[in-house]
Amino acid sequence: MANCVFCGKPAGFLKKTHDECNAKHEAGWNCMVAVASESVSRKAPREEIESRLTDIANASFIPASRLREAIIQGWENSVERFLEDGNLDESEETRLHDYSSQFSLTQDDLDSRGAYSRLVKGAVLRDLLKGIIPHRVRVNGVLPFNFQKNEHLIWVFASVKCYEDRRRLQYVGASHGVSVRIFKGLYYRIGAFRGHPIETTETVFVGEGTLAVTNRHIYFGSGAGKGFRVAHQKIVMIQPFQDGVGIQRDAQTAPRQLFITGDGWFTYNLLLNVANV
Repeated sequence: MANCVFCGKPAGFLKKTHDECNAKHEAGWNCMVAVASESVSRKAPREEIESRLTDIANASFIPASRLREAIIQGWENSVERFLEDGNLDESEETRLHDYSSQFSLTQDDLDSRGAYSRLVKGAVLRDLLKGIIPHRVRVNGVLPFNFQKNEHLIWVFASVKCYEDRRRLQYVGASHGVSVRIFKGLYYRIGAFRGHPIETTETVFVGEGTLAVTNRHIYFGSGAGKGFRVAHQKIVMIQPFQDGVGIQRDAQTAPRQLFITGDGWFTYNLLLNVANV
């Protein structure tokens, strides 16, 4: 018979924990995260926050080594709460920044589950809505694009899959084998020419690469050497998807292009607002 991993007392046959100990542990952890998240908004002193978290941990079978984890998760939950309405205001961003500085949290700490990236995305959209060109992206290395003079990089998506709609025209019902002469110079009757064109559209994979958004253009470049540039003013339609967007250029023969970025909401709002800056 094993002992409970929480209280150390016999847990029962084939059991590792007592149900009540496990419930107390989970409730304590949720309380710690809630306290940390609440502290982001009310700017409590570090000593007060750590003291409250320690008291809850001691009463809930939670080791002291998990205090920092609760502090980080509280910050992440605050990001989600602030972004619920799709708008991150400056005071909310300031509170998040002050809290992370208070506990010396690094970008790696805050972005392990993507919360820091979502924060920056919210700030980028806020700048665009105010008519400000954001300068929040730092690129390590060299992008494979030749930006124009006075063109400013706003966002970069990595590992983007690009697709295009391709139209195909085929004729069906027109084949009758050997032609039959009706009279000199005329073969077949008019009614025999019933073959008609059918146009179909299929989505084909173009490549996977980098998608860069500037204040003037969208750039795409793949590892296979394929690349193109589309001016924002040439885009007549932006179609949102859960994991990306589709765009239609202002040209009669231009195919619809799809970009799978992994975040359709942000990509759509980014492209929709950047053209207005």
